[in-house]
Amino acid sequence: MEIDVSADAFPYLTRINVLHSFGEIIDIPALVAANTHPWYNQTLCEVNQSVVRLGVVQGEYHWHKHDAEDEFFYVVSGRFLIDLEDRVVELSPGHAFVVRKGLLHRPRAPEKTVILMVEATGIVPTGNA
Repeated sequence: MEIDVSADAFPYLTRINVLHSFGEIIDIPALVAANTHPWYNQTLCEVNQSVVRLGVVQGEYHWHKHDAEDEFFYVVSGRFLIDLEDRVVELSPGHAFVVRKGLLHRPRAPEKTVILMVEATGIVPTGNA
């Protein structure tokens, strides 16, 4: 399933279909190289009751929150900022951060950035706010 939320309010390409099954090799560099969208999110695989997603992002996401799920972000390359109501978290390659459920946040990437995210399987990628 693909959610193309490319209306003016949500100019993102979010694919929630599970791309790979158990036992398959996932070629992250090939997926990154094939991407042409400025804010791309692809579900790679399922792990227990969670999914691992690949993000190739540049620009700003909207302010949002997830009422019932935490989000884990890991930066592979680039620079990733997470605006919180009281501070900005800056992540470089090799850095990770968990946004607690219910916390209003806005992800940003001032340059092309590759991230991996771990989220509950049922999370709504565009948030509740």
